[in-house]
Formats: sequence, structure tokens, C-alpha cells
Amino acid sequence: MNPPYNHTDAELTLFHAPNTRSSGVRVLLEELGASYQLHPIDMKANKQRAQDYLAVNPMGKVPAIKHGETLITEQVAIYIYLADLFPEAGLAPGLRDPQRGAYLRWLAFYGSCFEPAMCDLALKREPVPPATCPYGDCETTLKTLNDQLARGPYMLGAQFSAADVLWGSSLTWMTMFGLLPETPDMKAYIDRVNQRPSIAHVRQQDAELSAVLAAARDAT
Repeated sequence: MNPPYNHTDAELTLFHAPNTRSSGVRVLLEELGASYQLHPIDMKANKQRAQDYLAVNPMGKVPAIKHGETLITEQVAIYIYLADLFPEAGLAPGLRDPQRGAYLRWLAFYGSCFEPAMCDLALKREPVPPATCPYGDCETTLKTLNDQLARGPYMLGAQFSAADVLWGSSLTWMTMFGLLPETPDMKAYIDRVNQRPSIAHVRQQDAELSAVLAAARDAT
């Protein structure tokens, strides 16, 4: 039998661009109380397309994390990995927890249904027959989300989880930029999640990092 894995044995690195999807991962790391190294990616200087970063993520996207020799890309995979890596933080139901299925459902729903639907909606793409669309249709996707938010206060009911870091971050940005119609239940959920101290902390950190990256661009 292999000995239990100690997550403190390996260095954790977040490849991060401020004010992007990776900001939510930075919030999650704060919520988890995780020690990590930050590897900034200046997207305004197109550094996400540099060969050294494409070796990390050939898609040229953030976030990405490296844990020892393990590399994880894809937003939902990162949330699952990190929350399971730090079980003591209580942000992921355990494998035998009755809430585990719902937790995985809403994380997967985000990546497989919600984001594709919102991209189609934002780009004003003509809808295709639900039988040939991977998420069905936008109206049903949004209704499914809003029905869950109405049950509140969080995606798993009373339990705040890593899923709320993902959904809270995404819904905040999408409603801020008018990409998504904001319902009363959605607004209440967004306001509730954004009261977390970790979010204010990361916003301040991202503002400081943005200034450092801008200064570096100006100096070249």
C-alpha cells in the first residue's frame, strides 16, 4: 500500500493573469488557506501565446496550476483538484458525502452547459436543434441555473463550497458586462458570495499586480 500523499511535499504554482478566470482560482486558494507560488501572465502583452507558456497550456489560456510534477489545466478540473487537495478547508464534500454528487453536477454543468450557452448567447449565434446541441438550449440552461439559485443560499444549499467560488466569480463578471440577464435570485447570490473577505483581498492583489505588469510594459 502506498503511504498517504502529503500535499505539503510539493510546490503549488498558479499561472495567473489578473482580472480573468484565474482570479477565481486565486480566490479559491485564499479560501483554502493554501501556500502557493504566483506565476504572472501578462495577457495585455500577449504572454499567454509565448512558447514557454504554451508548453504549460497549449490552448494559451489561464488558469493553469502545477503541483510538483502534476500539471492541471481546465477551470473546472482545477477547482475539483484544489478543493480535494485541501480537505481540511471543507470546500468539497468527501467521496461518501451525500452532497458529493450535487457538487460535481454543478461544477460540470458550469463547464459543459453554462459557458458554451453563454458564448452562443453573447455571439448571437443562431440556435441549433436541442438534440444536436451539447447543452440543449440557452433558455433551459438559464432556467436550470436560476431554479437552483432560488433554492439558496448556495449551490449546495446551506453549505458554501468551491462550486460557489466558481459560480460567484463567473456570474459577477457576466452580469457586470451585461452578458447575462440578472434575476433577483442571481443578484442575491452574487451579493452573498461577494461578501467573502477572500474576494476583496484578491481584487486588491489583482489591482496591484496589474499596475506592476503595466509598469513593466511601459519600461520596455
